[in-house]
Amino acid sequence: MGTKVKTSSSYNKINRAHVNKRIVNSIKAINGTVNCQIEQSHIGCFENRELSWLKFNERVLDEANNPNVPLCERLSFVNIFMSNLDEFFMVRVGSLHDQMILSKDTKENKTNMTAEEQLTKIFAASDVLQNKKDKVYSKVMNGLKDYGVEIISFSNIDYSDAVYLEKYFKKSVAPVISPQVIGKKQPFPFLKNKEIYAVALLGSKNNEKIGVVPCSSEILPRMISIPSDNKKYMLMEELILHFMPYIFGKYTILSKSLIRIIRNADIDIDEAFYDEDLDYRNTMEKLIKERRKLCPVKLEYSRLIDEKVIVSLCRELKLDKEQTYYSATPLDLKFIGKIRDDLREHKNLFYNREIPQISRYYKTGIPMINQIEKQDILFSYPYESINPFLQLLDEASNDERVVSIKMTLYRVAKNSRIVESLINAAQNGKEVVVLVELRARFDEENNIEWSRRLEDAGCRIIYGIDYIKVHSKLCIIAYKSKNDELKRITQIGTGNYNESTAKLYTDLSLMTASEAIALEANKTFTKLCMAQVMDETNHLLVAPKCLQSKILNFIDEEITQAKEGNEAYIGVKVNSLTDKKIIDKLIEASMAGVKIELIIRGICCLIPGIKGMTENIQIRSIVGRYLEHSRIYIFGLKEREKIFISSADFMTRNTLKRVEIAAPIYDHAIKERVREMFSIMMHDNVQARELQSDGTYELCTPKGTQTPLNSQEYFFAESYKALNKSL
Repeated sequence: MGTKVKTSSSYNKINRAHVNKRIVNSIKAINGTVNCQIEQSHIGCFENRELSWLKFNERVLDEANNPNVPLCERLSFVNIFMSNLDEFFMVRVGSLHDQMILSKDTKENKTNMTAEEQLTKIFAASDVLQNKKDKVYSKVMNGLKDYGVEIISFSNIDYSDAVYLEKYFKKSVAPVISPQVIGKKQPFPFLKNKEIYAVALLGSKNNEKIGVVPCSSEILPRMISIPSDNKKYMLMEELILHFMPYIFGKYTILSKSLIRIIRNADIDIDEAFYDEDLDYRNTMEKLIKERRKLCPVKLEYSRLIDEKVIVSLCRELKLDKEQTYYSATPLDLKFIGKIRDDLREHKNLFYNREIPQISRYYKTGIPMINQIEKQDILFSYPYESINPFLQLLDEASNDERVVSIKMTLYRVAKNSRIVESLINAAQNGKEVVVLVELRARFDEENNIEWSRRLEDAGCRIIYGIDYIKVHSKLCIIAYKSKNDELKRITQIGTGNYNESTAKLYTDLSLMTASEAIALEANKTFTKLCMAQVMDETNHLLVAPKCLQSKILNFIDEEITQAKEGNEAYIGVKVNSLTDKKIIDKLIEASMAGVKIELIIRGICCLIPGIKGMTENIQIRSIVGRYLEHSRIYIFGLKEREKIFISSADFMTRNTLKRVEIAAPIYDHAIKERVREMFSIMMHDNVQARELQSDGTYELCTPKGTQTPLNSQEYFFAESYKALNKSL
């Protein structure tokens, strides 16, 4: 691949309606601020956001190459890597393309790179990762051959199977497909995002043309079982590609390949709602359809096809050569579910089954509200079950004492028990107010459907605030006591109200009867109902106005302690760290002598270990069986210690552009538990990788007589032990 991005006229043909008014917000979303000056004393301490994300996705790919991970799980990690990369191109690369068109001189505020410079590096780094992915996939699939599973082609098939496939193609496939020859009377077809097409360079007496065949169909199966061995398969696109000579019988097939394009998905929803009379939900549905038609940002192909075809495709799709990638791996791996099903009998190919346990804090037979009144409760997913929280909602929906339930929904499960409880509560005459965030990227359609069902059941639905997503995880249950006094249970979490992801993501969920927290939580929700945000808080940290500033103040307190010669400490676990104000303040704290421990799963724009600047900062990333998703903030030690759990990462989009909530931990036992969890993760020497001063990640391994510690396995083992002790 080339390494220079051309600002060709092709970029100027992008959908202007999508770009023009949106570009200022897009630039700010990418950079934090426009043309922001980099703190001169901190040069060398920063990593580019996009390149850091690519390093994170490489860590995902490394799990696919990890011999200690079971083979079928390694195959899943390859799929996750590819899915992640698709979304990265759809969102981040799409935004950078827009910026390069209308504000090409703007530089991001950490490494001072223009959009064009970032794209050049992204394309080069992605090319390297693509090659690595091909090798890893090949290695995993070769390992699965020992268990009889194989994705085959016509080059390694028996004659009898070939005869069967030819009959199958002519009878069941050929009548369904819709081939097209590109010419003056046949314009270039619209290629759908992420769908696979077979293309061929067609030769005739006088000229050459391009033939295109869609390979995706709801009628046709993706995998075709081979008669001689039911664990060997051919992919539908490979079958179609093989029979291109049959499909285009009047032409000579000069070269052929499979292709897939990725389209920009970065629509600006808020710009669509400048007219307050528009119906929010209906307009959202239109925008989702618009997203499917945005300009391409990437082309993948699976064969070394004639250069003429690549040039022609790039011309038609308005792409430059640097945006094309060869892949030796199937262009998507959605078929791996069938492979996993075929191999279920081989337990060694999968992780050991782990079952979320009932929390040690939960008491069977006692209503959840009564339990929370007596003490704060913290659940840790997926090690502990979400069922007690579901029970709380079920009980509240039927409890005569309960007068109202208020809740924010960002991403929910397809068959959500949580939503069903809210519907039941409304049907039982309780006031149910639900903020449904329709702008949860790629979950919009699911949320639109649930919002309709909730509204039909009698729930009051609100949709949030212009230009600010509501990402907080907040539930408030109001009920009458025996003395007719109004009381509240408040739940604040780090993860979505989603029973499915509660088994896959690590998250924390706090439930408390604290009146102080309830008052601020309720005020936050009331503000949302009026399309406003909190201006001041005493207990909760609430973005966009009352989170970043308080975080900076807490860091300043530790800086003061260090300068006075006292021991000072900051511990933070988040998914990503990009907020430059917070990064600058952490560098300042390190220079003052504050000990800083950071667990950053994904993007990290701060480089640790630089002498005189970040040498007091240690940064680790944990990528393992479960997606690390919980956010923990710790400031100070002993009697000064403040601990929060939060929905907010340390990204400008979270701290200043969303409604996020961080809840303080006041219960002594829960404080101790969260502190211990953080410490265990910092000492993980199996799945953790430590960020080095040169920007690379080094896998942590046991040293000397150290015992291997996989933090995720440790927490599951602890959940089993805790339950056994309570029985």
